[in-house]
Amino acid sequence: MMSRKKSGSQSHAPLADRMRPTSLDEFAGQEHLVGPGRLIRKAIESDVIPSMILWGPPGSGKTTLAQVIANTTRRVFVTFSAVLQGVKEVRAIVEEARERQAAEGRGTILFVDEIHRFNRSQQDAFLPHVEAGTVTLIGATTENPSFEVNGALLSRCRTYVLKALSDEDIARIVEAALSDSGHGLGSEDIHLDPDAQELLVNYANGDARTALNALETAAGGITARGDGRKTIDVGAMREVLTQRRVAFDNKGEEWYNLISAIHKSLRGSDPQAGLYWLARMLEGGADPLYIARRLVRFASEDIGLADPNALAQAIAAKDAVHFLGMPECNVALAQAVVYLATAPKSNRLYTAYAAAMKDVAETRNDPVPLHIRNASTKLMKQLGYGKEYQYDHDAPDGFSGQTFLPDELQGHKYYAPGPFGFEKDIRRRMDYWDRLCEERRGK
Repeated sequence: MMSRKKSGSQSHAPLADRMRPTSLDEFAGQEHLVGPGRLIRKAIESDVIPSMILWGPPGSGKTTLAQVIANTTRRVFVTFSAVLQGVKEVRAIVEEARERQAAEGRGTILFVDEIHRFNRSQQDAFLPHVEAGTVTLIGATTENPSFEVNGALLSRCRTYVLKALSDEDIARIVEAALSDSGHGLGSEDIHLDPDAQELLVNYANGDARTALNALETAAGGITARGDGRKTIDVGAMREVLTQRRVAFDNKGEEWYNLISAIHKSLRGSDPQAGLYWLARMLEGGADPLYIARRLVRFASEDIGLADPNALAQAIAAKDAVHFLGMPECNVALAQAVVYLATAPKSNRLYTAYAAAMKDVAETRNDPVPLHIRNASTKLMKQLGYGKEYQYDHDAPDGFSGQTFLPDELQGHKYYAPGPFGFEKDIRRRMDYWDRLCEERRGK
């Protein structure tokens, strides 16, 4: 994201702002977008900039890239905050852009930071002006635009995905800030111990702004030695690093990504991955009861009768969540995760119910056969309710072999046990009853 800003910086501005690059050559990271020959780079160099949505995590360079685009092209760059401004300000900006285009022939880039903060009806205010080309819209968001951006507006913009910066990118940005005397910390003769740099890079978690803010704080808290040199060691760095925020969003796309990661890890019988994704959710502030509900669902959907104890374990974890709460319930959830991951798997119950549901939706809902209706009144008995019903406990082997489905569905099979775990026993039982049925119906 950041490398350095060559001009226009002020000494009181934060280090992260002073170090913003002004050209593509100074831009760090996002090679898949701005590397040589890549799409955005070619668009910038040819000054043919489409309206776009820049989607990426904090500190990945969305604002910086928009400013680089503005600096490289002939267009006027206007910033707009969805947090602080509203539709009224949009109209004023558009009117100025229209007048500028007519008088000077210069286009306008309207950069909307945190565009997801606008609701969908407010986003409609941009639509006619983007369509008419009055402004080129660049929207920045940390949220999945397919969830948060109006579909009509999104269809008129190109969406570019920015990735969290690599540790190598962060290290280069930190080193540039330490060596840049004009806008960074180079004039202060600061030495960053390798272990302290490694700690800082890991803490940043791909966020250049976080790295530079922490570096600036650490640099301001140390004193020079006799030779005038300042050294930031691991101890000094630890003092300024607060507990790292776990990357998690309790309502947006990341929520669904993480719960999907848990589910698929358990289905793939990987307890290590299951524990990691569980910790990511719990330490990020997820509702443990929600996770417990998903584990209960998993126990029936992906294990079912291959291990009947799986559901008992999941329900027990749910009860522990209610009884203990966080953080004590985390180990109970971990126990359930490991048990479910290592249990034999079967989705036969899931597919069986889906098949039965399909018949309910697509075939006649015929009446319950008379012989298995409950004859609780005299009239019902006269109408044949319960007639010829065979009480299974009175039959040989405790099995009558009578039919229970409507006539139109006779022979339909929904549940077929799998070859693993307890379902092998269920298969033997069902095969035994099928043989008895054939024998008795044959007689």
